[in-house]
Amino acid sequence: MAGAHGIHIGPKSIDNAANKPNRTYPMNKIAISLDQIEESTCRALVAHGAAPWVAAEVAKAVREAEAQGNIICGLYYLESYCTQLKSGRVDGNAEPVVTRPKPAAIHVDARFGFAQAAFHRGLPDAVTAARENGVATLAISHAHTCTSLGYFTRQIGTQGLIAIGVTNAPACVSPPGGSRAVLGTNPIAMAVPDEEGGVAFQFDQSTSAIAIGKIRMAAAAGESIPPGWAVDEHGQPTQDAKAALRGSLVSAGGYKGFGFGLMAEVLASAFTGSVSSIDAPPLKTAEGSPHNLGQTYLLIEPTVFCGDAFWQNLGQLENAVSAQPGARLPGSSPADQDPVELENELWQLVCTLTA
Repeated sequence: MAGAHGIHIGPKSIDNAANKPNRTYPMNKIAISLDQIEESTCRALVAHGAAPWVAAEVAKAVREAEAQGNIICGLYYLESYCTQLKSGRVDGNAEPVVTRPKPAAIHVDARFGFAQAAFHRGLPDAVTAARENGVATLAISHAHTCTSLGYFTRQIGTQGLIAIGVTNAPACVSPPGGSRAVLGTNPIAMAVPDEEGGVAFQFDQSTSAIAIGKIRMAAAAGESIPPGWAVDEHGQPTQDAKAALRGSLVSAGGYKGFGFGLMAEVLASAFTGSVSSIDAPPLKTAEGSPHNLGQTYLLIEPTVFCGDAFWQNLGQLENAVSAQPGARLPGSSPADQDPVELENELWQLVCTLTA
């Protein structure tokens, strides 16, 4: 069967011949092409019970994460996707239900399936609604974790629309002055289109000081974390990654970041009727209740009020930033890695999951 980018997905062996001969890699590393990453991700998900079209949508997101060096949102999640397909924490055959309760409001019930599949089904109607009304809201409820929020806002941006997105996650961030987690990392993302069908700039950032996955990786490696990332269980600042996991993260920018985290919480959970950060279950454990998370996206027609003056003002902003040596707008010139340098152990795990 054919997946994204015309990749054949079938019972064939993994071929690592894509390694470029003019590059050398450490003994514990291997170079894998993006096509191989996407194909293998799709095969692994289908092998563990996902419908082919669903697996293809998730595999596209994994591909993009690895291409951009976003380790936390790429193959790092594949094993948990597969084990949760087997346990039923995520329904790999769920058919998202798309409704339009208002002219500019699109709702997708993911039905405890993958967020990537739900977004794929809802995006065309949301884009149509935004072009008809100047602005539209796309709300996704009862979904598995979306991992990289920017993956979705970028797709809206390439449709010629300004995109703002929010989601929530299991509680791991305490309020300023507190020690008990009430919010997740609750990221916010934005993508602004250019006139050629691409994206002028974009950002995707957690409202916490850091993504919790980086603290988990530091704890597993026995490494310390920088100051300002977390507090221990008593609310005291810590550089001990394991103590941070027993305590909580802090918001980026103190009260300011906490305010953005609250905004994301309301729009992602209360607005969509999905789970709150306080009640959200751990994301990577094999067993447990479905994630039941929500995402909200705002789609805006950029020229609805001022016409082509939008592009002129945007160009002025781009020039003001790029004129400064070493400065650029975030995400304005992404360079995909292909092939991607992976840990041998990780790639062997991927190969095992495809069986």
